[in-house]
Amino acid sequence: MNSVGEACTELKREYDQCFNRWFAEKFLKGDSTGDPCGQLFKRYQLCVQKAIKEKDIPIEGLEFMGPSKGKTENSS
Repeated sequence: MNSVGEACTELKREYDQCFNRWFAEKFLKGDSTGDPCGQLFKRYQLCVQKAIKEKDIPIEGLEFMGPSKGKTENSS
């Protein structure tokens, strides 16, 4: 499956391969230490965020992108 941004597809493929390798070779065998794919994920995430902004895709209410600037939550 391609990424939301054409420029991000290769980063997505690299991250998916890294994650699948870690999951099969480490996590399923009981080793959940380390984060071998963290830097790849961060690069992919930044690329996706840029693509979403460039394509003007509405992301209102989605928490994965971080808190919206200028918005405050009122709690009673």
